[in-house]
Formats: sequence, C-alpha cells, structure tokens
Amino acid sequence: MAVCTGLIVANLYYCQPLIVLIANEFKIPEASAGTITYLTQAGYAIGLFFMVPLGDKIERKRQILMTTFATVIALLIAATAKSFLVLQIASLLIGITSIVPQLILPLAASLSAPEQRGKVVGTIMSGLLVGILLSRTLSGFIGQVLGWRSMFFIAAGICLLIFFVIQSKFPVNKPQFQGTYGQLIKSLFTLIKTQPVLREATAINVFSFAQFGAFWTTMVLLLSGEPFHFNSATIGLFGIVGASGALAAPLVGKIGDKGNSRIAVGYGCLLILISFLIFYFSIESVIGVAIGIVFIDIGIQGVHISNQTRVYSLLPEARNRLNTVFMSFSFLGTAAGSAYGLLLWKLGGWQAVTIGCMVLSLLSLTVYGLTYKSPRRIGTKKQKAQID
Repeated sequence: MAVCTGLIVANLYYCQPLIVLIANEFKIPEASAGTITYLTQAGYAIGLFFMVPLGDKIERKRQILMTTFATVIALLIAATAKSFLVLQIASLLIGITSIVPQLILPLAASLSAPEQRGKVVGTIMSGLLVGILLSRTLSGFIGQVLGWRSMFFIAAGICLLIFFVIQSKFPVNKPQFQGTYGQLIKSLFTLIKTQPVLREATAINVFSFAQFGAFWTTMVLLLSGEPFHFNSATIGLFGIVGASGALAAPLVGKIGDKGNSRIAVGYGCLLILISFLIFYFSIESVIGVAIGIVFIDIGIQGVHISNQTRVYSLLPEARNRLNTVFMSFSFLGTAAGSAYGLLLWKLGGWQAVTIGCMVLSLLSLTVYGLTYKSPRRIGTKKQKAQID
C-alpha cells in the first residue's frame, strides 16, 4: 500500500521541475506555465471532495481500481497535449483522478488495530512522502534527458502496472454507509459542524500545505535563475534532500500512538516557520536551501501525520468522509499556496515568497494556540446518528 500510494501521488508533482521546459515549448512565461501546478492541486481537492466519500458507500478496492485506470487516461492526454490549454485541462484531470492514496489510507486504517493505527498511517505516509519528493528528482532527470512529454508517458505506464498490482494484492473491504450519495455529501458538512478536532486539524493543515505548495512551486524559479542557472535534472535532485526527511514519518506515527499527536503538530508548525527563516537568508546558498528543505519536510510530516491520526480516531464508520474534509481542504491550501507563491514571486521575488510564507506559519501557530484548551470530543451518540 505504501508503494502504490507513493507512485500514484507522484503524478501531482511531476510537472513542477518541468515548468521551464513546458514554458519553452509553448513559448509562454515561466510563471504562466506554473499554473499547471495549482490546477493539478485544485483537481486533487475536487476529486477528494466528490469521490473519496464514496469509499464509505461502495466497495473500496473496486473504486481504487476504477480511479487508477482513469489516471492512466489523464496522463496520456497530458503527454500528447498539442496546446497549453489542453495541458491545463489534463493537469486538472490528473489531480482529480490521483486521489487513490486517500482511498488507500482509510482502507489501511480500517484494517489496523487501534493501538497500531498511528504506526500504520505513518508507514504509508512514508511511501506517500517519498513519492512526493522523489517524483521531482525523477521528473527533472527524465525531462532533461528525454523531454517533458516522456515523463507523462512513463507515469501512465507506472499507473497501469499499479492497476494490476492492486487487482491481485489488495483485500476487498465492504462499506458501512447505506444512504444515498446526496446524504453522503451532506454528512460532510455535519462532520465539520460537530467535530471540533476535525476543524482544528484541517485549519492547521491548510496553512501548512499552502506553505509547502508555495515553496516547491517557486523554488524551481529560484534555482533556474541567477545565480544558480540549474537545469531541470539538477533542480529535481533537491527532491532527494527532502526524501531523507520522510524517514521521520513512522516515528511521528508512533508518537501519535502514545497519545502525543497534538504536541507533534505544534513542533511541526515551528519547524516549518524555521525553514522559511533559513530560506530567507539562502537566496544565494545551495546549502541553505537544502537545509531548509529538510526542515520543511519534517515539519510538514509532523503536522500532517499527527493531524491525520487524530482525525482517523474520531468516527471509524466515517473515515473516508473525515478524510475527505481533512484532505480536500488541505490540498485546496496547496493549490492556493502555489498561486500565492507565484503572485509573491512576481511582486518581490524569493524574499517576498519567504516572508509571505512566514505569515502563514504564524497563522497556523495562532490556530494551534487558540484551540489548545478546546475540549476534545470523539463524538456523541447524537452526532453519530446525525452522520449516519
């Protein structure tokens, strides 16, 4: 499950080191080519909101297979795009159909014992995070050697292979929700209204993911310009630096199993803030950028895995829907962060991006502080009846 999760989530990030190559082919500004990054993230958020809840209503393995096959088609459209508009549409479709990791995570959580759930989620998140970070390395290398279209063809082949692996290896998992699709979507708003932990965790994740999206989108522009002038293959290597931080994911999950998830969230927010302080002073330093990447990726893991473990502990029968609310808003944060980063880049370059992201860090820490003494409710029987 961790391997499949990592290989599929990579589809969301292949485009980032390819921005300069795509801009050159279609003869458009690099900042304009960067729009495909937040279109992909926005598509992911759309897919999360409208498709992931179905995992509580239809058989999960079947849904995972159908969605994976749709991903193959979307990647092939991107690989053969004759205009930038078609590539933008394909990027949105890639995002919508690459939600499989968020179908796998609730499945894994439902198959694990409560005392092991944090560790299981952390292990699968390791695969997901390695996929996110190494996707940039692979994409940068393939783009430089074979061209950006080749990366999307290769990604389609990988997803087709994953389709057959899932078909043979994944267990069948029966849903528990018996209502209509309309009732399913309506219950998402009931969850938001009745679950304070869900609201808090989601708000913190939105600000954290926005910083993540802003950094990785604009980092390509920083490293491709003065004084670095790195090509896409070299820029992609920075993904390896971030992947080293993914080793912390199982440890964060174990902390969550000991009942310390919220503490890990706070430390994660602080690490992200520190990373942007490092980035601010690293406008001409490769070493500084590399150190900052380690900090931001460990920080993101601390926030995300701990919040996800907390959310999964609320209502077992509604895990897909809880995950829908939590992740769809998180990736809307990533999409908004990518657009925010590009805007800040146009206004004031790298230092404007880092200052803008520090503001977001302070907002996430503010939410964390204001909700620190809030009551933690797992859900009353009345809430469960409303959701069911």
